[in-house]
Amino acid sequence: MGGVCCGSVDQPIHEKNAAVPISGTGRTMSVPTDAPATPVLVLPAIREEARCTADGIIGGLLGAATIAVWFLLVDAINGRPLYTPTLLGTALFRYGNDGPALDTLPLSVEMVLMYTAVHALIFAALGGLASRLLAIAERYPEVGFGILVLFVVFEFAVTVSPILFAAPVVRALTWPAILVANLLATAAMAGYLWHRHPGLRVNP
Repeated sequence: MGGVCCGSVDQPIHEKNAAVPISGTGRTMSVPTDAPATPVLVLPAIREEARCTADGIIGGLLGAATIAVWFLLVDAINGRPLYTPTLLGTALFRYGNDGPALDTLPLSVEMVLMYTAVHALIFAALGGLASRLLAIAERYPEVGFGILVLFVVFEFAVTVSPILFAAPVVRALTWPAILVANLLATAAMAGYLWHRHPGLRVNP
């Protein structure tokens, strides 16, 4: 869907004229020519595309930051600062049969930085996709309800998949904490993107 921009743009055709001298008068007259049409709204279209992409990236990073702040608070309350990104980074990059127990991991700045970078990139990509889908819904309200259902299904999959495929991580972080993090991130992203798409209407 990379070719969809945030707004539809009509490109008017400007007819080019040529100045033709009038014999014996010293004057000229304007005569239409068959010169190629010139799209005069290319620059605004590019700006709309850039705005759509920027909105998605900002919305995605806002969701990622919401999750990060939530787990920072949870870790601080439990007396284990930065435990969550250390755990997730270790599970993603280093964890294996001979790895340390996830509930006794020491703080690793390397794992925190690596996981934070991956986390931000994933959410920026998700935000960009969401922004483009909302742009489609803004232009075609009849598909808005289908896109909304798609978001709900996606959120359910994101919430349930760790239970199925990363049970040790879920046990270490607790499922309610993961659920609250996902809901907060979804609310933050949805609120921002909805604000950036004021013309969005959802028709069932």
